[in-house]
Amino acid sequence: MSRYQFIDQQRASYPVRLLCQVLGVTPGCYSAWVAQGAKLAKPVREAAWKAALVQVFMRHKQHYGTRRLRVELQAQGYRVGRQRLRAELRRRGLRALQPRAFTPRTTDSTHGLRCAPNRLLDQPAPTRANQVWVSDITYLPLASGQWAYLCAFQDAYSRQVVGWQVLATMPEELVTSALRRALLARQPAPGLLVHSDRGGQYYGKAYRALLHRHQAVRSQSRRGECLDNAQAESLWSRLKTEELEQREWPVFRDLADTQHSVATYFDYYNYERRHSALAYQTPQAFYLQQLKNTGLNCLA
Repeated sequence: MSRYQFIDQQRASYPVRLLCQVLGVTPGCYSAWVAQGAKLAKPVREAAWKAALVQVFMRHKQHYGTRRLRVELQAQGYRVGRQRLRAELRRRGLRALQPRAFTPRTTDSTHGLRCAPNRLLDQPAPTRANQVWVSDITYLPLASGQWAYLCAFQDAYSRQVVGWQVLATMPEELVTSALRRALLARQPAPGLLVHSDRGGQYYGKAYRALLHRHQAVRSQSRRGECLDNAQAESLWSRLKTEELEQREWPVFRDLADTQHSVATYFDYYNYERRHSALAYQTPQAFYLQQLKNTGLNCLA
C-alpha cells in the first residue's frame, strides 16, 4: 500500500495535513494524486452508467423515457441528467415506445338495462387504497382469427391491478371472476366504490349481488361520456403499447398464451413499472408505503 493510499484510508479519522506530515508527504502531492485518480476513474464511471442505461432500457422493453430512466439509474447510484440520457440513447439509436393517443370509444349501452349513476362526478380524488376501483373490458387478437376478452379491476389510488380475468367469450362471468379475485386479494372495507362503463356485464344480477355482499357501491359512466372511465381505458393503452406492439400479428397463439402473457405483464406493471402519477414509484411500493403511513398514524 502506498503512502497516498494509506492517507486516503485514514482521512476520515485523522486530518489530512497531520497524516501528510507524519508520512513525509506534501498536501499538494496528495491532492494531485487524488485528482489523478478521479480523472482515471471517470471513464470507468461513464462506462458503468451507460451500460446500466442500456440494461434498464432493455429490461423494461424500451418502454421507459428519460424521466423513468433517470429515476431508475438514481436508484442504482448513478447521478445522470435527462439531457445526457437523451444524448446517449440517440447515439445508440434507441428510442422509447410511446403509447398511442387515447381515443375514447363508446361502449355499446343499447342493452336497455338500468345503469347506475356516475358516483365519481364532483367527488375528490381517492386518498387511500381500496377506496375506488375502476374496471373495463378489452379485446385481444388470437392466431385463429378469434378474440380473447380481458377484464381488469384497478385501484384508482395506487394504480395497482387488483384483479383480472381472460376468457374466450364475454359473459358476465368474465367480470364476476375478475372481481372475486380482487375482493379475495384485497379484502376491502365496506363502502368501496367500483366504477365501470355501461357494458351489460356490469349490470348482471351476479355482479350486483357480489358487490352487495361485500357492501361495495356500483358506479357507471354516463351515456356517451367515454372519459368518465378514462383511467381504465388508459390501462389498456399501456398494455397494448408495452406488450402487444412488440409481438407479431396476430399477437397471441391461443387462450393459454393470452392468459400467461397478461399475468406476466400485470406482474411487471404492479411490481416493476414506475408511474409518474406515483412520484415514479411502482404501484406495489406506493401501496406498501401507504400501509406503513396508515399504521404509523394509527399508533400516533
